[in-house]
Amino acid sequence: MDDKQLLRYSRHILLPEIGIEGQQMLNDSRILIVGAGGLGSPASMYLASSGVGSITLCDNDKVDLTNLQRQILHRTNSIGISKVASAQDTLAQINPDVSVVSLDERIEGERLLALVKAADIVLDCSDNFATRYALNRACVQFKKPLVSGAATRFSGQISVFDFRNTETPCYNCLYPEETEGEEMRCSVMGVFAPLVGIIGSLQASEALKVLLDIGTTLCGKVLLLDALSMEIRTIKLSRDPNCSVCSLI
Repeated sequence: MDDKQLLRYSRHILLPEIGIEGQQMLNDSRILIVGAGGLGSPASMYLASSGVGSITLCDNDKVDLTNLQRQILHRTNSIGISKVASAQDTLAQINPDVSVVSLDERIEGERLLALVKAADIVLDCSDNFATRYALNRACVQFKKPLVSGAATRFSGQISVFDFRNTETPCYNCLYPEETEGEEMRCSVMGVFAPLVGIIGSLQASEALKVLLDIGTTLCGKVLLLDALSMEIRTIKLSRDPNCSVCSLI
């Protein structure tokens, strides 16, 4: 790190749990974020400001007026352009030292596998079960840590699935694909704006802790937040020995 970087990250470096070596680890890390919306906005902004060296951001949507109530990566003058292009501009202003790869596409198949394999950690900030299940399968296959978040109405949740640990449960243990429930899209159900900020920020926090190997993560647990009553619950999640995904590895 040069003198400007040492100054930029000085408040991290002052933390004994991080220090110069930990900050250098973040600078050398590669993160894949799927979704540049409500969750991906705060997650990517905090990860960029924290100095994560490379962020690959995937989303095939364009910015529209309804996004601006909660998707803080985007501005009014971004309406009509791709979310990843808007995100790249914002993240470059936050931290020009971070390499941002913006992919204006819905990743799937071999493309998804290649991106997951190349990442140190994956953040699921998507809004549909198909993508969540696909990311989970790929992370299980390549033993990549996965930080999964979701938010609708006033309810949010977050969990960490660290597949470097052979005993960790997977997303499919929590929500088996064969019993997939009805999608709850915010376009129909609505979503409280600060809720996605809270959950997305927690995703960034958990990702940094995994990369730095500090503290205790939400691996094997699910944090549930009711923003209306401001009640937080944490429940334990065990690996399903009959899981159709992780029990096969």
